[in-house]
Amino acid sequence: MKNFADLTEREVLAVAIASEEEDSRIYMTFAEDLSARYPDTAKIFEEMAEEERGHRHRLLETYEQRFGPHLPPIRREDVRGFLRRRPIWLTKNLPLDTIRKEVETMELEAERFYAKAAEKAEDVGVRRLLGDLADEERSHEKLAVKLTGEILRPDVRAEEDRTRRRMFVLQYVQPGLAGLMDGSVSTLAPLFAAAFATHQNWATFLVGLAASIGAGISMGFAEALSDDGSLTGRGSPWLRGLTCGLMTTLGGLGHTIPYLVPDAWPNAFWIATAIAGIVVFFELWAIAFIRARYMDTPFLQAVFQIVLGGAIVLGVGILIGAA
Repeated sequence: MKNFADLTEREVLAVAIASEEEDSRIYMTFAEDLSARYPDTAKIFEEMAEEERGHRHRLLETYEQRFGPHLPPIRREDVRGFLRRRPIWLTKNLPLDTIRKEVETMELEAERFYAKAAEKAEDVGVRRLLGDLADEERSHEKLAVKLTGEILRPDVRAEEDRTRRRMFVLQYVQPGLAGLMDGSVSTLAPLFAAAFATHQNWATFLVGLAASIGAGISMGFAEALSDDGSLTGRGSPWLRGLTCGLMTTLGGLGHTIPYLVPDAWPNAFWIATAIAGIVVFFELWAIAFIRARYMDTPFLQAVFQIVLGGAIVLGVGILIGAA
């Protein structure tokens, strides 16, 4: 790899040309990814890609005038400490805010590169071009704001906000809620069955720990393998699987942790069981609230489904353990 300070003027221009080509492709990839979900915002990134292609043509013209038609085989990856583009654009169904932040970073890095390259250039024409490109990259944020104002009318912006909320629900809330429901409800029966069968806190804790982690692994893989997100737009399957698995485990651990109360304490079993019962109460009501808030389920219906269902599972576990 070469240091930026060691690059020749020819190599600086070649790296700039390669960078503009890649940035143009990145913007078009963003536009294609957003076209179905946010068609008006996708137009903004198409405009940005066209701007980058214009920069490339100007750089090529200057390069050909100075050094001829042959470009040296050097890319920005070959320059030590040079700006890197994270492969974030390879992920489908990215949140819109994530894409916009990535674009802001790209433009800032490009502006700094051109400013530094202009200082290094000895040819007056090259220096002027690189300085102009630095100014244009600096103004791209203003261009994005301008295009946003022209393309994203209030009604369009409101529709995109609704789409963003739906994507958030599909990619994070839904798998997380499924995991929390499974972890909080499905582990009730084995945990309380073990508790009332043994009346030993440590043994009950081990059963709850195993049930929580096992359910988390199972739910995580089930969610990740159920849908790759390419058709439904639910995002990365492994991210959804991780979210679902973690929430499942946390849901089970919530009412398992109280059984860490030492068995040596007076009435240790009943203390732990009372705390666990309070935790279960808040878990079930929290699930009902999330369902009502994000899944458009009427609150009373959510309470009936979750709280009543959890109470039945809890009762079954106690009856089996006490038998």
